Amino acid sequence: MKPFCKHVAIAIDGGGLRGVMVTRALEVVEHALGKKLGEVTELAAGTSTGSIIASGLALNLSAVDMTAMYREFAPRIFTKTLRSRLWPIFPYRYPNDAIKERLDRESQGKVMGDLWTGARKFDLVIVTRDMHTARTRFIKPWKPEYQSMPITTAVLASAAAPTFFPVIEGRYTDGGIGSFGNPAFIAAYEARFCLNWKPEETTLISIGTGRAAQPGLPLHAPDRLISFQWLQPILDTFLTDAGDQQSRVVKELFQGMDFRRFQITTEPISLDDVSKIEQLIEYGDKFGHMILNDQTDPELNEPIYRAVP
Repeated sequence: MKPFCKHVAIAIDGGGLRGVMVTRALEVVEHALGKKLGEVTELAAGTSTGSIIASGLALNLSAVDMTAMYREFAPRIFTKTLRSRLWPIFPYRYPNDAIKERLDRESQGKVMGDLWTGARKFDLVIVTRDMHTARTRFIKPWKPEYQSMPITTAVLASAAAPTFFPVIEGRYTDGGIGSFGNPAFIAAYEARFCLNWKPEETTLISIGTGRAAQPGLPLHAPDRLISFQWLQPILDTFLTDAGDQQSRVVKELFQGMDFRRFQITTEPISLDDVSKIEQLIEYGDKFGHMILNDQTDPELNEPIYRAVP
């Protein structure tokens, strides 16, 4: 792995249970570094499951502990019940109690503002969508309006995936339903314009949660889709395009910044398929070594605009 710059930031995508793949990858990185990433980074941004991991870095948890956290709460959360099987007639499929309990335990009741006090100041940016004001919100420890918000509440707000988990405080839902499922641009902006880090002194590590090997539909399959069957293909298209665009924007607009975008190709794995945890951890081992070997996302090097011949 190339040496880091003076300042190090990390941004982690949303992706449900696939977050355990990322924590496993970070285990590999921490083992190579000989220290926790929370001791190396000063800024972390996360959306949905990425907010769980970003908050773990802010709380200086080890990646080993974060993997254990997913192993503990995932089977408790994603249990198939009557509610989950009949979810179209319920507001959500799964209660978030298990996540809340573990986050409360790890955060020890800390509020966002606590991260911005004391000797170890840490900037945590949590992305959520405010359905009441129809705006994406960026919850930060130095913003007065969020300093008294419990870290647990902020993370639950970002991870409240529609149809999967309940809305938080009657307004907050998954930050990934807007344009920021990949929060790389938010982290870059925070580093440059809020923390005043110089681009040439900043390393930004952006970590995805997997790209499906065969994301498209078979030829003529769309001809047979009816009403609600369009929902998942549309959602997949929107999230993939938005995520790739965030990375491209960082690359183009933050010249001089040491921006490293990492992504791995996987088989399609549902956000709530606990039977795939061990497989995700295997992917995480591979992903971690890709990060150590600086194997950045090749998609980022593909030109999106070509000059007219």
